[in-house]
Amino acid sequence: MFARITHFEIDTVRIGLEEALERFKEMVLPEVRKQPGYVGVYVLRTPEGKGVLISLWTSEDAARAGVESGYYEEQISKVLLFTRQAPGRDHYEVVFAEGDRVEARAP
Repeated sequence: MFARITHFEIDTVRIGLEEALERFKEMVLPEVRKQPGYVGVYVLRTPEGKGVLISLWTSEDAARAGVESGYYEEQISKVLLFTRQAPGRDHYEVVFAEGDRVEARAP
């Protein structure tokens, strides 16, 4: 399993944290779920609006495919209006996990 990590900071002057989360769920999440190899997502944030989005993928190719196709940038453009700066991105191999397991979704 692989993870794509997106670092972000919500501009809380422009939008409240709960509203930003709702917009993500309405505008971005349905498109993420359509991507081949998508397993799940975690969204973490601080009360000040700093956060990390961890999307999980079945393979490194699946994690990188959205970036290479332009899909990732298309989704980021939907949230740029309420972030302080453009989100950053990294890819990681998940080498150990403990706790509730996110089940893979059929494509």
